[in-house]
Amino acid sequence: MASSLSLAAYLAWARRGNAGVGAPFVPACERPAGAVIWGHATSLEHANALVQLVERLSAQRGNTPGVSGGGLHLLLTTGADVQLPAHARALTIHQPLEGDAAVTADAFLGHWRPDVCLWTGGDLRPALLTAADDAGVPLILVDAEASLLERSSWRWLPDVTRLLLGRFRTIMARSEPTARALRRMGVSEDRLTVTGLFQEGAIALPYDEALRDEMAVTLRGRPIWLAAMLHHAELDIVLAAHRQASRLSHRLILIVVPEDLSEAEAFRDTLRQGKWRHTIWSQGGMPNEATQVLLADTRGDMGLWYRLATISLMGSSLKPGMSGSDPNEPAAHGSAIVYGPNVGRYLPSYKRYAGAGGARIVRDADTLAAALAHLIAADRSATMAHAAWEVATAGAKVTDHIIDMLQDMLDDLEFG
Repeated sequence: MASSLSLAAYLAWARRGNAGVGAPFVPACERPAGAVIWGHATSLEHANALVQLVERLSAQRGNTPGVSGGGLHLLLTTGADVQLPAHARALTIHQPLEGDAAVTADAFLGHWRPDVCLWTGGDLRPALLTAADDAGVPLILVDAEASLLERSSWRWLPDVTRLLLGRFRTIMARSEPTARALRRMGVSEDRLTVTGLFQEGAIALPYDEALRDEMAVTLRGRPIWLAAMLHHAELDIVLAAHRQASRLSHRLILIVVPEDLSEAEAFRDTLRQGKWRHTIWSQGGMPNEATQVLLADTRGDMGLWYRLATISLMGSSLKPGMSGSDPNEPAAHGSAIVYGPNVGRYLPSYKRYAGAGGARIVRDADTLAAALAHLIAADRSATMAHAAWEVATAGAKVTDHIIDMLQDMLDDLEFG
């Protein structure tokens, strides 16, 4: 009785608007037709993983009409300190949530009517989760971490966490110690699995295998490095590093992919003025033994470039004010990752790769040239690329498990 009274006391407190009132609920947009998967992210890492998961799920389902005749959408809720992931696409709706007032929870659920909820990590919100469960929304706790499940302010309300955990149909623990803590809180074995970290992974981009083979023959074993998603303001740094590295490896070839194709002419001018022997991909040019730089000024070929290059500098990162580009792309294709210091939009991912030895930071032309000189040796770049691949695929089983579960749930909603 004391336990149920604890939660009842919290909910009464929230009903009076005391649980972090914040601003009144204002929906980000109208609810789209079709299935809405509600994902709550407690961190940018979780937000990235949720976006990628739902994009994969949407691709597998062909984004065909869902339970209400529309497509599939992710409703991504976060605290005010978590931003929308940089790579989120049109199927993601970002709805920041402040506080845990009951009136906000009721308005939120009444507007969005989510079909299922994936709650990540912790940051449990009693009023919102209780209202969602009462409304029949299936609740799944993903990447549960014991240290994130309770709040110091709940000390005067015993067993609130235990009662909230009872609302979840399935709980996926990050580790066995967390699973033990959850068992002590009353979570039954039939609702509990230890899955490991839920994190964003790498998805290989498509490319033309025949063209890759042709390019490999054309380049005849030349060492290849890639400067991907590069701004023109970074080009001088990259070319200076390439010139230094070419003194040690005279057959080294650089592939440059502009971030903004409207800057392509400026890239061409710089290459001409620097008297670089270069080939322009958009003009149908193929590199030859004399080519020093291939300007890949098109879209749709990134899978090819990552597959050819043993080293990938991820651009949009070398100058202040820039925010980086996605390191999961080269990791998926077996390319060692090099990056500049300005990667704020992808910082959690870069930390994971760098921590595992799969990525190396550079700051200027000299440090970039030093990285190239070190990684040109095939065994060194392969070791780094393998470390990146291990990180990129670490969360694949967790994501696959969740996708399979969601497929079954959405099929039941659609056809059941």
